[in-house]
Amino acid sequence: MKNQHNKIYLASKSPRRRELLRQIGVDFELMLLRSDPGRVVDVSEDVLPGEDVHAYVARVARAKGAFAFNLLLQRRQPLRPVLTADTTVTIDGEILGKPADNREAVAMLERLSGRTHQVLTSVAVHSQHVAEQVTQVSNVRFATLTAARIRAYCATLEPYDKAGGYGIQGPAALFIEHIEGSHSGIMGLPLFETANLLRKAGLAI
Repeated sequence: MKNQHNKIYLASKSPRRRELLRQIGVDFELMLLRSDPGRVVDVSEDVLPGEDVHAYVARVARAKGAFAFNLLLQRRQPLRPVLTADTTVTIDGEILGKPADNREAVAMLERLSGRTHQVLTSVAVHSQHVAEQVTQVSNVRFATLTAARIRAYCATLEPYDKAGGYGIQGPAALFIEHIEGSHSGIMGLPLFETANLLRKAGLAI
């Protein structure tokens, strides 16, 4: 069934995801979930005991989508497809979230320096007729970074709202020697996979 209005809800605070959806011509309305640490949250992003990174990122994206779609039903809003996503960075089997402070940001970049890590973005689409999900994985290799370079980057606002403490779309692009996977996925929304999910939900893309 085709989505008559060809419009979705984006349940994400990420400005990068908004930019990427606009890039492929997807019309959306923001639907913001509560996610501030230390306060009431709509969907917990805590890692469960024994949970690996693939299971974690998929669970969080799926839970956000189910919660957001249920909100639409409760509020009797128009039932357009809901797009949710979660991005995480992992190295040595450990999940690197968003750094809480300068010390954490510096430690993350020191750990990534000169090595290859993985960026996983799981995307979920919920609608009346479809509940689909896909997780995209990219390998990212950093150059060896000097302590001065790391300190200078972490003195900016760049690291603090991004998993792993960096964003490929900003100055940290200069840290990256090689990627294998999806540039848009590393930014937070793999466009090829996302377009395929939205087509399944009835959008003409």
